[in-house]
Amino acid sequence: MPEPELARVVEAMLFLSSEPVALDELAAAARVAPEAVSAALERLGEEYAPGRRGLVLRELSGGFTFASDPIAEPAARRLLAKPRAPALAPAQAETLAIVAYLQPASRPEIARIRGVSSDSATATLLERGLIEEAGRSQFGAVLYRTTELFLRLFGLRELDDLPDPSRWDPTPEERAELRDRLLRAGEARSGPPGVRAPAPHAPGQPPEDEAAPEEAATPEPARAP
Repeated sequence: MPEPELARVVEAMLFLSSEPVALDELAAAARVAPEAVSAALERLGEEYAPGRRGLVLRELSGGFTFASDPIAEPAARRLLAKPRAPALAPAQAETLAIVAYLQPASRPEIARIRGVSSDSATATLLERGLIEEAGRSQFGAVLYRTTELFLRLFGLRELDDLPDPSRWDPTPEERAELRDRLLRAGEARSGPPGVRAPAPHAPGQPPEDEAAPEEAATPEPARAP
């Protein structure tokens, strides 16, 4: 098949697909060698280069797809305005980040890192298709990994495109500022200086400040010699 004709075929297949299509899948559908599809994609990449048309050819999550030019985003949002999936809650975002960087990760591992149970956050991420089960650990715990949907929603070709966490390592000045903020927050929570927080009391018993005062011990009378 001549390259110009193959380029049009590949263009049509990408237009019809709602998800990125791998090179091998395009080659199998067009019944040509992968090298021919690669050349057709290069041709389309030039035709749909950023700034030339309203669409750009992008490589996402191991496949190729068409995306709208960023310049059209405001108009596209107004045209397609509709209720969207709610944003991730902080607990869900933390859980997703842990799975993304440490996958496969188990719930006990996630809970140890976050310091709290992550069962609800994990269940929500599973329901929304951002993570999936990936077997079990040697201790029998279910392992989780991110999905192709995660890559597409975050605009990643592969997991190696995740931002490097070392870019957010705090400097000594930032650590000192964070320490001061935490100390101020702790002081605000515990109340004004010099005021002791009430001690916990057992159910059914009055608080410490409401307890009846102890009676003073009565001195024993002196014995006659």
